Amino acid sequence: MMRMVKLSNEMVEDFAKMKIFPFATASKSGEPNVIPIGFCKLQDDRETIWIADNFFHKTRQNLEENPRGSIYVWGPEVKGCYQIKGDFEIKTDGEDYEKMYKAVKSLGDRFPAKALAVMKITDVYECKSGAGAGKQLL
Repeated sequence: MMRMVKLSNEMVEDFAKMKIFPFATASKSGEPNVIPIGFCKLQDDRETIWIADNFFHKTRQNLEENPRGSIYVWGPEVKGCYQIKGDFEIKTDGEDYEKMYKAVKSLGDRFPAKALAVMKITDVYECKSGAGAGKQLL
């Protein structure tokens, strides 16, 4: 059974304030990659995040080879600072994919919504500087 964690109320509030999320992946050989993503939605269970694959290239390749990734939650209006890590599954059809596709297309036709990257949250770490920096929160 894979470990999953639910975000706290404060983390959920902070997540909602984010406009662009840095999204990091790595290839099977460990080559890192980080991109900015706009469609990154926390699901109601608080332990699943949906990320739309609009323009993934190296990111998609990395997730296929090594289905782990991390996003960062931090910004001017955000109280906390979190690094969220998780396991990924890529979906290109089915109910969840269709739901994401409609949501992305409603934002504009320029977004292809090629696939849905489903993240199951496994760990959350503190990113604020100071004594607790890097501490595992969940």
